[in-house]
Amino acid sequence: MPVERLLGFDIGGTKCAVILGELHGDGATVLERAVFATDKNGGPGPVLARLADEARRLCGARGVALEAVRGIGISCGGPLDRARGVILSPPNLPGWDDVPIVAHFERTLGIPTRLENDANACALAEHRWGAGRGCRHMIFLTFGTGMGAGLILNGELYAGANDLAGEVGHVRLAEDGPVGYGKAGSFEGFCSGGGIAEAARAAVRRGIAVSFAPEGTDLAEINALVVAEAAARGDVVAQEIFTTAARYLGRGLAMLIDVFNPERIILGGIFGRCRELLWPIAKSVIEQEALPAGVRACQILPAALGESIGDHAALFVASTARK
Repeated sequence: MPVERLLGFDIGGTKCAVILGELHGDGATVLERAVFATDKNGGPGPVLARLADEARRLCGARGVALEAVRGIGISCGGPLDRARGVILSPPNLPGWDDVPIVAHFERTLGIPTRLENDANACALAEHRWGAGRGCRHMIFLTFGTGMGAGLILNGELYAGANDLAGEVGHVRLAEDGPVGYGKAGSFEGFCSGGGIAEAARAAVRRGIAVSFAPEGTDLAEINALVVAEAAARGDVVAQEIFTTAARYLGRGLAMLIDVFNPERIILGGIFGRCRELLWPIAKSVIEQEALPAGVRACQILPAALGESIGDHAALFVASTARK
């Protein structure tokens, strides 16, 4: 059989990636990859143009003709309309309103294209190629720039009435707290890179001494990685921020266990990098909050696809694109 080549576009609020991959029996191999910062000020136009340019460049570097590519998979944060291939208005992509992205790339590059919510795409990739193999009831949580969920129920992706299933980041867990998904005290506010960074910046604004922001630090440079590194060094404020995130992660996971009774919950992003800061506290909260039988039935695991999950998610979506 001829080797099947795929293109993946992973569109995020912080960065975008273009991936050229090769499909094989139990997964995909990344052949070439390009990453660039997401321009949040120019709307979708410059980003779409850069995605197409990078796709042509990567294919050219490997001697792959565009017409030989089986499909393009676009993984992007919601809300979106999968059936029409339209990005609606993601909170992390200001100005991306009603963008007919599938039609754009099918016209521009001439390749069958499919759009999928990023959390759903990651859930599908982990279910088929990663830590979710062999289970019928699985939840994937992004825990990256934002917080979203992909739901695999009875072995199939559950997207809901209009592709909004799994928007757990919008759920309010407390009356007040860091803002995520436009809502203070939300799951995303407490358990996302953006929320953790916001909590850290708020501490600096209050004049609290912290090792991760010496005098003169630009607050925009504070991110979840900087706070995690400070927590590992023993910075008390950074540790408190992660303790709070862990506590609300436990509450959110307990809610999902009680509502969906999954076999596995798989977490990507920050959870895999900062598990030692998050899991002991989150586990304790889950055991206090969730139904014991549901806790016993559920494994909670980091994403098996690790740091490359976004690449594989976009490639998985590409593998399902049809003419």
